Order: sequence, then structure tokens, then C-alpha cells
Amino acid sequence: MLAKRFQEHGDTDAAAQLVTSHLRLVAKIAMGYRGYGLPVAELISEGNVGMMQAVKRFDPDRGFRLATYAMWWIRASIQEYILHSWSLVKMGTTAAQKKLFFNLRKMKSHIDAMEEGDLLPENVSLIATRLKVTEAEVVAMNRRLSIPDQSLNAPMREVGEGEWMDWLVEESDNQEVVLGRSEEFSNRHHLLTGAMDHLTDRERHIIVERRLKESPTTLQHLSLQYGISRERVRQIEVRAFEKLKKSVKNASSQRHLSS
Repeated sequence: MLAKRFQEHGDTDAAAQLVTSHLRLVAKIAMGYRGYGLPVAELISEGNVGMMQAVKRFDPDRGFRLATYAMWWIRASIQEYILHSWSLVKMGTTAAQKKLFFNLRKMKSHIDAMEEGDLLPENVSLIATRLKVTEAEVVAMNRRLSIPDQSLNAPMREVGEGEWMDWLVEESDNQEVVLGRSEEFSNRHHLLTGAMDHLTDRERHIIVERRLKESPTTLQHLSLQYGISRERVRQIEVRAFEKLKKSVKNASSQRHLSS
């Protein structure tokens, strides 16, 4: 009756009664996930979200009990929360990986494979076969579950003020160095662009092909393109490069004088 009132008339009071009457079911399911080290109150809260989704999607005409239908939504909501909260590293994206995450411990206890470190090859093969995942996925997930995340603010010693974060070294350049490098590159690019305007079309093309490409064009190719000898192409390249250096030097001197 309550489900029909909500389905047909959008009666939120009826929906609220359905949710609150199943709070003990949510709590019971949430207690089964205590082993992941997350607060039980948060697990129950996420289970309640799943319960609300179940009420929203429940079809009373199908003949199923709401509790039977809601269990799947409650578990899915709690499991999704655990996957996002249990580790900073993304634990699983596919259905098979999620199944592996929530069943690996149970499988290890069933086959008496609770040893620390990596699993024995025969145990890896057995678990992979039963859960229908690859052996590599079993090994990777077991290592993730065996080594929980550690805070960078954790103390290095029981006595003392030092934290792990104090020993981290930033390998990349600081902002001043990056900005200075960017400005230097921009200035050089501007000087080169201005200097290129002092070259003829042929000189500019040869310089680009010979000096500014990762894979320089051969003298033979350019000589065939312009109908001149390779030595003539080389002479044009050298002359154009000298003109470029002179133009850049003059422009740089003028910029320093003006500044």
C-alpha cells in the first residue's frame, strides 16, 4: 500500500515510512563491511542512500518483497563508498575487479592462504579461476589490500616531532625558475621571428629546413628543389645563419639599451 501510494501519487510520507521501517536491515548489512576500517556510521549512512534508491525504483506489482529488492541497492551503495574511501588509489573499475576486491579476503580464508606478502602461485591460480579474473589482477589487488595507505603527516618515530612529509623533496623547478625560463623562451622566439624577416624567401626556407627542423632536410633534396648545387645550398645556409645571428644580436642590444 505504501509503495503504491508513492509510485502512483508521489507520496513522500509513504516513501519515508518505507525507508525508516527498513533501517535495521540497512544496519545489519552495513555491519558486514566493518572489516574495511571505515566508520560504521558512515557505512549505515551510505546504506540508507541505497535504501532510498530502492524505494524510488521499487515496483510493487512484480510480487517481490521490498526488503529482497533493497538488499542489492544497499550493498551496491556501501560497496561503492568503500571503493572510493578505503584507498587513495582507485581500487577497481570493472565489475570483475570490484568482485575481486570484496571477495579476495573471503577466498583467502577458505583456502587457508592468509600468509603475509604475495600469494603462492597455486593460490593465485585458484582464486583467479574461481573469481574469473586474471592472475595479474589477483596479485595486484592482494598487494593493495596488504599495504594500506599511509598519511604523510604520520610521525616518523614514536617520540619526536618529525613527519614523513618533512623529508619529501620537490624535484621540479620552483615557480620563479619556470617563469624565468618561459620569459627567456618568449624573448628568444620574438628575436628570432624578427630576425627571420631580414632574410629572403629562399634563405628563410633553407634555414627552416636545415636548422629548425628535428629531422633536417638534406642538401641533396634542397639542391634538386632549387636547381642548384649542394655546395650552393650550403653557402646560402651559412650566409643566412650569419645574417640571423647579426640581426638577433642587434635587436638584443637595442632592447637592453631601451630598458
